[in-house]
Amino acid sequence: MMICANVSEQAHHVSRAKRGQAIGSIRGFRGCTVWLTGLSGAGKTSISFQMEAILVNHGIPAYGLDGDNVRSGLNCNLNFTKEDRKENIRRVAEVAKLFADSGQICLCSFVSPFEEDRQMARQIHREADLPFFEVFVDTPLQVCEARDTKGLYKKARQGTIKGFTGIDQMYERPAKPDLVVKTENCTPEESASTVIELLEKHHVIPQLEKPSDLIRELFVPDSRLISAKMEAETLPCIEISQLDVQWLQVLAEGWAMPLTGFMREHQYLQAQHLRCLLHDGKEVNQSVPIVLAISVRDKSLLEGSLAVTLKYREKNLAILRKPEFYFHRKEERCSWQFGTNNLGHPYVRMIHDSGDWLMGGDLEVLERIRWHDGLDKYRLTPNEIRARCRKMKADAVFAFQLRNPIHNGHALLMQDTRRRLLEERGFKNPVLLLHPLGGWTKEDDVSLYTRILQHKAVLDEGVLDANSTLLAIFPSPMMYAGPIEVQWHAKARMNAGANFYIVGRDPAGIPHPNKDATPDGNLYDPTHGARVLSMARGLDSLEIIPFKVAAYDIRNGKMAFFESERKQDFEFISGTKMRRLAQIGQNPPNGFMAPKAWQVLVQYYQSLDKK
Repeated sequence: MMICANVSEQAHHVSRAKRGQAIGSIRGFRGCTVWLTGLSGAGKTSISFQMEAILVNHGIPAYGLDGDNVRSGLNCNLNFTKEDRKENIRRVAEVAKLFADSGQICLCSFVSPFEEDRQMARQIHREADLPFFEVFVDTPLQVCEARDTKGLYKKARQGTIKGFTGIDQMYERPAKPDLVVKTENCTPEESASTVIELLEKHHVIPQLEKPSDLIRELFVPDSRLISAKMEAETLPCIEISQLDVQWLQVLAEGWAMPLTGFMREHQYLQAQHLRCLLHDGKEVNQSVPIVLAISVRDKSLLEGSLAVTLKYREKNLAILRKPEFYFHRKEERCSWQFGTNNLGHPYVRMIHDSGDWLMGGDLEVLERIRWHDGLDKYRLTPNEIRARCRKMKADAVFAFQLRNPIHNGHALLMQDTRRRLLEERGFKNPVLLLHPLGGWTKEDDVSLYTRILQHKAVLDEGVLDANSTLLAIFPSPMMYAGPIEVQWHAKARMNAGANFYIVGRDPAGIPHPNKDATPDGNLYDPTHGARVLSMARGLDSLEIIPFKVAAYDIRNGKMAFFESERKQDFEFISGTKMRRLAQIGQNPPNGFMAPKAWQVLVQYYQSLDKK
């Protein structure tokens, strides 16, 4: 190998230990190289990019070097002769060494068919005192050829490509790899988890939460259910409201993890002022308080109790352990959460009408909350959503939160997001979590039952792909707290396994109680929700997809993304106009909404008029 003259290595002023303190959210130097070798089509890049996503989501810096990507730039002047293959590997190993020395985990996915070349890559790292892990992705030739994602095996069999590894070029199996990974009958996530375990075993990274790990739920296990129900009959009890039951469901199913019950005062203060919970040394987003308000009378009756039974309509729902009582400072809570203490705000009014004390404590919930309204089959827990997505073989989950009917502008945004994940991000099967809010909403919002019927009609008409969409209900009440609340909506979907979250225009917005107080009559700036969410703390494993504004394109007769240069061609159809058209049975412009979905709204609004 040629060595340049008059060159000497320069020492860095910053040590690896110091560098490890500065990068990533998990402190410590973690620089190393993972070298994935195997036949073309074995799954090396799929594993590498899956690992990259897992590590980065956990605050550990990582970067994937892919063979095709490197050959299109750094190594574009190299062919596939034995000499050029060797030089390709040498250059990549040197680049990987620099990544590792910077404190990153470098994930190299290269066929690298020759044992001598792979050992050279290892030696480059050994001389720099950097960890190097050779991972053999052992996928049989017939499986790789059957996949043939790039069509290269077909060309090699036809003789169009010469010297193709596995066909007319030998692949030398690694003599002593650090790990052998099988990809046949495995998902990329499962294969990536195997390599993650290798890094954990060698203490390169701490133990990470696995994608298959269950979200902690607060239900009493079957083995203790009978005794818990008997105990609940003997404890002092309070009757809680329907709104409280909705929050109880949210807590029980794990949407607010790591909360284990209604907030104690220290948790309330963290949520109210920090918008995060401090858990196991990490910040976990929790932008809204989840609290149980009780009356002065109930507080006096329950003080000194070790446990309390929570009832709804005379039915025991849960046991609250070691209750803690603290004063309900309603004005302060409303001002921090909503930016107003005006009683014209519907949720502010409910807070002021609630009890003067808050009771926190750990929950043991006796059974699943059921509403018996024909929609319980859509009320999937975070664990059930994760399981459904695995069954659908999703390699990405993108969530869309809504409390309104779906028009084709919403559908356009969801379709565009799926397209971008497929074409620009390299995912094979992204699944849409269509996730309407199912708790309390204000009186003039469309009912949940109607919204589900309307969403089903959108799917039935093929506006959204039913095979890659999961329709489920998010049980949270709506608070209309703008940028504060949108963080809660995102965090809950993160617990359900979403990797991407589409944030809309004016999320959780509401008109100002005094419409003359702001230029646009809204309590919150419609753009602030998306902007705040992109900066929010404690949402590390969720990528935010900003909302593109869609409007009715008059010239082309369909919903389209708004183009300011031809704004005269676009019409914004407000919710008020949509309601008015539905009430009189008039159709909207063609292409605004799927016809069957529109008829659901017509029937709903006309039934309200009759009432």
